[in-house]
Amino acid sequence: MSITQSNSPKKDENVIHYQRVNSKDLLLIFTRNPILGACKTRLAAKVGDQVALNIYKFLLKHTSQITNNLNVHKRVYYSEEVWDDDVWSNETFEKCLQNGEDLGQRMSIAFRKGFESGFENIIVIGSDMYDLSKKDLTEAFTQLKTSNFVVGPAEDGGYYLLGMNIYNETVFKNKKWGTNSVFNETMTDLKIEKTHLLKTKNDIDVFDDIKDIKAFQPFLQKL
Repeated sequence: MSITQSNSPKKDENVIHYQRVNSKDLLLIFTRNPILGACKTRLAAKVGDQVALNIYKFLLKHTSQITNNLNVHKRVYYSEEVWDDDVWSNETFEKCLQNGEDLGQRMSIAFRKGFESGFENIIVIGSDMYDLSKKDLTEAFTQLKTSNFVVGPAEDGGYYLLGMNIYNETVFKNKKWGTNSVFNETMTDLKIEKTHLLKTKNDIDVFDDIKDIKAFQPFLQKL
């Protein structure tokens, strides 16, 4: 699953705010701090830590670019610590720290805070999905006008996007995060809900996910 978590939970004690967009839509972006040896570890096993880090930074830039001009409030949740000067502009993205014992709890807290802040339609994505486009995000928010939930299935059995307009804590509980059962378990939780499914997309987790994609060839030429 492209939405990632930290191994060491930290308190939400460092938040950088920006001027709020006049929108009832909120995009949550869960990101791992780009630290050498700490991101894309399965990919790094094949290409090395430095190349994996360079690829991850490329993916972060892609996600920043496709979300930058999206007319919704944007809240970036960091895994380890909030960084002031990075790919996420302080003028465009509100910055927060993930809080919770596992990925499910962290997302649940982020959604709950979003609804408590007055947002009506909330979507969460990871920060490293190369197949994701601004058009996909616009479609997802549009679908929340007529459906209660929207889910973007990932080819690895997880999901790359989850959205809702009513808070549902159940979807964040009793999941084996990072495994191929997450999507099916989530859909079981939503079986009586009005849910829209987006197109299935591919995560970038291992070498086979990028070896034939032109955009990644500059990173792989020296291997």
